[in-house]
Amino acid sequence: MPLVDIRKMAAEAAAQKVGLGAFNVVLLEFAAAQIDAAERVNRPIILQLSQNAVKYHGGRLAPLGKAMIALAEGASVPVAVHLDHAEDVDLCRAAVDLGFNSVMYDGSHLDDETNRETTAKVVEFCHAAGVAVEAELGEVGGKNGVHDPSARTNPEDAAKFVADTGVDLLAVAVGSSHAMTTRGAVLDTDLIAAIRDAVPVPLVLHGSSGVSDEGMVAAIKAGMTKINVSTHLNVGFTAVVREILSGDEKLVDPRKYIGPGRDHVTEEVARLLTLYATA
Repeated sequence: MPLVDIRKMAAEAAAQKVGLGAFNVVLLEFAAAQIDAAERVNRPIILQLSQNAVKYHGGRLAPLGKAMIALAEGASVPVAVHLDHAEDVDLCRAAVDLGFNSVMYDGSHLDDETNRETTAKVVEFCHAAGVAVEAELGEVGGKNGVHDPSARTNPEDAAKFVADTGVDLLAVAVGSSHAMTTRGAVLDTDLIAAIRDAVPVPLVLHGSSGVSDEGMVAAIKAGMTKINVSTHLNVGFTAVVREILSGDEKLVDPRKYIGPGRDHVTEEVARLLTLYATA
């Protein structure tokens, strides 16, 4: 089926008070695993490709991006394809031209005025192409490698940022941190509820890999909608690959270890999608 508008997906999830799973693709196997998982549990899903992942793939957006779109269009469930944490405006334009139907412009490293102005410009050309825009006004802990979950988004500032820029989704800082390999982050659910009441667009949780299942359910109940997952899948995938390789030093066929790693990703994404839907 055609790519589904992420705004529609998020609005429906928010109305149903369930979470919308958004999972990062670092290798093609991850995209295939995520689609398989969504089809298995009959849930909508967002495939995400970050600027860092594009850099890893030689700075070339098209090969993996086109593959993600093809997988999404061949799926039997609603799928959106999203550019994640793009600090490069030209990369946002390239994603729109390629066929992505959602982008996250991340100007949180800029001063506040420049961030708002640049985000508004991204919104202008994306909306002209029918593409949704996610953004953030303040740094989410750990994005630049510093594990600091102390950052917090002010509800009034968040509401003004949305009004100034016209973004469709807003990433907020409520106690999570990017790149966490353990799940001990404690989210501020009272703050989530306050931001939800102040902001007219769906909220996005970055750094959810560091949040327990119970914490995620509480966050969704408090008003979080789009749930981004990346590191958590990498941890599980790598653990499976490491175990297989350590058990057979003569193994050389990548399919023999990447395949089981991919299968783990499918199982975990299916589990998380079910968890988010029953929050």
